[in-house]
Amino acid sequence: MNYKRLLTISMIATSVATMQAQSFETAQEAVTNMGVGWNLGNTLEAHAKKPNPDLDSYWGQEGLESENDWGQPNTKPEVFKMMKEAGFGAIRIPVTWYNHMDKDGNVNAEWMARVKQVVDYALAQDLYCIINVHHDTGADEAGVHVSWIKAEGANYDKNKSKFEKLWLQIATEFKDYDQRLLFESYNEMLDKYSSWNYATSNKSGGYNETEAMDAYKAINDYAQSFVNVVRGTEGNNGVRNLVVNTYGACCGGKWGSNELPMGPIREMKLPEDVTSNHLIFQIHSYPGLKPNNLATIKSQVTTMMSDLKTILAAKGAPVIVGEWGTLNDDSDVNYNNNKANYLEFCKHFVTEAKNNGIITFYWMGLSDGSNRSLPVFHQPDLAETIVKAYRGSTEGYKYPVRSDIIGDIVTVVDFKQVWSEVYLYNNTINTNTYKAIELELDAAPESGVLKFKVYKSNGDGVNVDITTAKSKMSFTSAMGNNLQKVTLQCFSSTYQTKVKSAYLVKNDDTKEQLYLTPFWGCSVDETVITAINPIVYGKTNDDNHQIYSLQGLRVDNPQRGIYIKNGKKYIAK
Repeated sequence: MNYKRLLTISMIATSVATMQAQSFETAQEAVTNMGVGWNLGNTLEAHAKKPNPDLDSYWGQEGLESENDWGQPNTKPEVFKMMKEAGFGAIRIPVTWYNHMDKDGNVNAEWMARVKQVVDYALAQDLYCIINVHHDTGADEAGVHVSWIKAEGANYDKNKSKFEKLWLQIATEFKDYDQRLLFESYNEMLDKYSSWNYATSNKSGGYNETEAMDAYKAINDYAQSFVNVVRGTEGNNGVRNLVVNTYGACCGGKWGSNELPMGPIREMKLPEDVTSNHLIFQIHSYPGLKPNNLATIKSQVTTMMSDLKTILAAKGAPVIVGEWGTLNDDSDVNYNNNKANYLEFCKHFVTEAKNNGIITFYWMGLSDGSNRSLPVFHQPDLAETIVKAYRGSTEGYKYPVRSDIIGDIVTVVDFKQVWSEVYLYNNTINTNTYKAIELELDAAPESGVLKFKVYKSNGDGVNVDITTAKSKMSFTSAMGNNLQKVTLQCFSSTYQTKVKSAYLVKNDDTKEQLYLTPFWGCSVDETVITAINPIVYGKTNDDNHQIYSLQGLRVDNPQRGIYIKNGKKYIAK
């Protein structure tokens, strides 16, 4: 064996790897350059929730329709343009895979293509982008959903090969993407007891050190497998910045004298890596903000950020907060009912993170539901608060809202299942104030297909047929004084309708406009119709007409800049 020749080859390979590493920014540089981020939540990670990973029916039971499972519209490239123009520098795109892969771990090609398309939307706006393995982990819901990846040694031994195979496919698909794309190993991985805050916290009888240490070891084993697999693929993955999460993505903390919640950040290890300075730690944080505890919560946030810097980042990698808001997903409640405190909390959270070298990705509010189709912000002041806390100013940034739209808004509802429903109004209706709901469609529906459905306070539902383009349902005394919600329900397996307007009618005959949002089994898309026909760069079967960025990424809707078309430079103005 010619050892001298092997040594020369090894030195060349090392030199190439070094040059690659020098061309890719370090993890700390990436964290700094990402700025402030946002989650495209309840979209590509939405799923139909199957209960048993040991059954074949758990795997691969959904197609592209899963993107609408939890009420979000199909993602359009315009939403990323809006976030970029608002001052956000990075988007985290959670992705669930089990419902799009067979029991042997083979990912459906159509799903992989859709994930790639959405990533391209983000990168086309020069945004950083993180993709992950999301609700393949998480809390189990008895009889509804059981995650297949758990923080448990036995689970790691059972699923190591499938987990590594999944990441091999993802990494290979994106191997040539540039440094703006980051991979995140797994989301909130919990033990077999679905314990939050620290391992075995949910175990009957309380904390068990042996099982807790087994859970923390499993987290580190899964993280190491992730790094090993990605680094073993070709292309830019040898130096790509990778993100690994603590147990449950938990953020530490102390409950009086109880320091067990510190376990997730204390027991997290920095994976071994063939390259240096290309790993990032991630945690999530949802403090329990209430109207009367702002000062306490701000103090807890300050302590948490300091702990993340001195304990977690001190292990050798920067830290990001991949999700944040307030406890139990009540961020919208705080925004609507406790706004002054909530905006102050958000300002403090982002500022304290920045002061400790940490960046944040807000969890999915700001632009939600059909607002993303337009796209507009439904919480523009919150978006401004977050950006200003990080950047110091919002001068030059844009925060469009519905009232800024010029033109008519057409709402298209696609019903995809029998009995599927779209919300006309998802809140309590006091019939002492309101007497009816009005709906105008672009055309009369087919007979028996569409009905109003009003939910009474006792949980019962009352259906009223819709037979004409303009319909009105009165709230009768038999329905009770406090109705829970009103929906538009479909009695066909597939049906599409266009809604021109919807209103709640008050007893004094004044009206409040309503905006439709999906309930289940349907999608809602809002489109602005103006007198100006935009230029659309559609897909074509002829590759010569495709448009690519200078990095080689296909771009469906190019913004101003230089691109490649038909092998030549092309300038979009």
